[in-house]
Amino acid sequence: MLWTQEAVWALGMTTDIETAAAILGIGRTKAYELARADAFPVKVLRIGRRYVVPVPAILQLLEAT
Repeated sequence: MLWTQEAVWALGMTTDIETAAAILGIGRTKAYELARADAFPVKVLRIGRRYVVPVPAILQLLEAT
């Protein structure tokens, strides 16, 4: 999928780590590894067993690059 700014905004305020990883060009396994090490490129929230990524943080990172 081509991740345009509009497509990313359409996700809502948060997305799962797998979708965030796809947007940023990171593989699923590496994304979880980075999240566990607190080294994912944007802030990741841990809610129970889930990792949630704020969409505005993804867009801010993409705009900076």
